[in-house]
Amino acid sequence: MTPDKNVKILATLGPAIKGIDDIRQLVESGVNLFRLNFSHGEHADHAERFNWVREVEKQLNYPIGILMDLQGPKLRVGRFADGKVMLQRGDSLRLDLDKTPGTAQRVNLPHPEIIEALQPGMSLLLDDGRLRLQVTAKHADAVDTKVIAGGELSDRKGVNVPEAVLQLSPLTEKDRRDLSFGLELGVDWVALSFVQRPEDIIEARELIQDKAFLMAKIEKPSAVEHLEDIAKLCDAIMVARGDLGVEVPAENVPRIQKDIIRTCRQLGRPVVVATQMLESMRFSPAPTRAEVTDVANAVAEGADAVMLSAETASGDYPMEAVSMMSKIIRQVENGPDFQAQLDVSRPHAEATASDAISCAIRRINAILPVATLVNYTESGASSLRASRERPKSPILSLTPNLNTARRLTVAWGIYSVVNERLHKVEEITSTALEIAQAQGMARRGDTVVITAGVPFGQPGSTNSLRIETLH
Repeated sequence: MTPDKNVKILATLGPAIKGIDDIRQLVESGVNLFRLNFSHGEHADHAERFNWVREVEKQLNYPIGILMDLQGPKLRVGRFADGKVMLQRGDSLRLDLDKTPGTAQRVNLPHPEIIEALQPGMSLLLDDGRLRLQVTAKHADAVDTKVIAGGELSDRKGVNVPEAVLQLSPLTEKDRRDLSFGLELGVDWVALSFVQRPEDIIEARELIQDKAFLMAKIEKPSAVEHLEDIAKLCDAIMVARGDLGVEVPAENVPRIQKDIIRTCRQLGRPVVVATQMLESMRFSPAPTRAEVTDVANAVAEGADAVMLSAETASGDYPMEAVSMMSKIIRQVENGPDFQAQLDVSRPHAEATASDAISCAIRRINAILPVATLVNYTESGASSLRASRERPKSPILSLTPNLNTARRLTVAWGIYSVVNERLHKVEEITSTALEIAQAQGMARRGDTVVITAGVPFGQPGSTNSLRIETLH
């Protein structure tokens, strides 16, 4: 599994993936980690797919990450007496706590948190933003609205409230059950939906503890507003453009995506760009030109990973979608100005030995023809700091910890090998060169840069750098 790209691919598993052979083919086509979407499927389905991935990991002797994506609160209107109504611009519609089937004049909104948070003048979006209402009056158990953009509204359609912060936990009872199940399985990452504020990350951390890494999905305007504080509290960020594109004007999404990527890179947090990246490949063996450009832009902007959702979970062409995404990534990364763009946007270094060494690596990499950068790490922190610099050469991360290797699968340019021979200082160079050659990441005569923390086993202690030639 010699690395041929720096940006990673996160692929969602679903009914389109039939077994171990499919998983192996996806990995060999470029997938680095898999997503279990707990908005769909039963626990038994997710457990089976989890076991498929772990079996392929054993076959290939190659760490593969697994992320569980929690559903989060789903806000919906109630049911209508006739199943649906037609709302015209200028109509009035009351949203209330009465569970009686609705009409064109009123409908149940079984979420008192929404009614409490709304104020006159605020907007509500229904059915993924297809209908827009504006609040005209607020009561103790209802709000009156005017239809700004109308259309058909049917039972149980979704509600978005972009202008209010709801007093609502991002973790429902279902999420807590799912989380307990996923942590027991041994997932490496947990993606948290419906993040509104930093306190939501703290709440999830208390449940997850150190059993998995935490990825915050940025899909609400309030999360964008508190982005830096949220990013500092979690281990990675996902740009969840589906819901985000409903709650903010669509034309703002590209700018927000750039801002999120820039902030995460400065903080050294991996960032995943997600949703509808190759959407047309659900039903077509080839993407649209616009989709290709979308993936290419995320790569050029410095994203750590790009994600496939329905394309691999339920689409007709999952293998082709992964292959296409890999081709786009390689094409952009091999472009003449790719490295120059990344260097221009490089983050400011902190006054630490680890950052000083990471910056030195990038400079050495620009001067010498370095085949690979080998980094010894226990927790993965020093490999992430090296990744933050976006060096020209791939990062071979050597760790005695399989969980660390799996969690680093989301990070730009890092390829991990689990090796137990990392406890003797005198073996640093020989082990690094031996593994780099075995992985096909260096050949005789190549220059290899090796970094480590001495003594071993102390997170954040990277304090040595060696330049070696493989003989």
